[in-house]
Amino acid sequence: MDNFLLEKASVYDKTGVMKVEVDKALVLLKNFRAKYPFAENPQSIDWLNPDDIFKESSGEIGEFFRYLEYYLEPLGHLTIQGSAVYRNIRIQLGDFKSLLRVVVDKKKSLAEKVDARWENISRLGQDKQVAKKIIFCFNYESGKVLPIFSSAHLKYFVNKVVDKPSNPRKYYSLGEEYASLTSELLTVKENLPITKTWEIAYFARFLYNSYPPPDQAKGTINPSEEERKAPNIVTREQLGLGEFVKLLGTLQTKGKITGQQFRENRELWIHQPNERELLIQRLKKLLSA
Repeated sequence: MDNFLLEKASVYDKTGVMKVEVDKALVLLKNFRAKYPFAENPQSIDWLNPDDIFKESSGEIGEFFRYLEYYLEPLGHLTIQGSAVYRNIRIQLGDFKSLLRVVVDKKKSLAEKVDARWENISRLGQDKQVAKKIIFCFNYESGKVLPIFSSAHLKYFVNKVVDKPSNPRKYYSLGEEYASLTSELLTVKENLPITKTWEIAYFARFLYNSYPPPDQAKGTINPSEEERKAPNIVTREQLGLGEFVKLLGTLQTKGKITGQQFRENRELWIHQPNERELLIQRLKKLLSA
């Protein structure tokens, strides 16, 4: 396996085009981190405002996600359809800030950061690819996270370049699996003299270009067909939560509930599904009162 990997690495990117593209993106990552210095100063997370996420007045993506989705695209592609996820994050900005604090917490492991409750914000839970890119951007200097956000792609690369143990490993969470597979790929990178000197994002680009996943076309990092269909399985649940937090957001904007009551009601909706209809009726009465 190493000889085959060595052969591919030896002839990779002879013109240097890929390296230039990745290097430019890393400069933009520094700019992003300077604009949003959350890792260096966690208190600055409080400065994040709703328009950084999504501008309701113009219907445009905010600067925070403009960086993640577009400027930093060479550091891992995200396919985000529509503006629903941005609107949901804007409504639940307090929850999003709490998740960001987990992302930059140096005491938290990579698995813990992925396993944080991203699913509490509708459309952030599916494979947590958006979460993984946020984690990568704010933990880049740790050298322990790769810009590969699809679980299917991680497994594919590990099967291609890692000598697998005879007994398959059992993972107890998405985060544990992500951290373990990432570690295996980074071990391969460090054990090969050529790739050992490569920057992490450049190594990820090498994997995509040299071992293109079956679902990938022309080098574009897209979710698999299975992943694109998967959200349909949980759409009803996600849409229900999305509509409910919109109702809570309206109530809070009108001063009829506090931020604490917003969180308490959302938790009730999540953890007591049998009470959802009564809860919604009660809150709608409060809204119309």
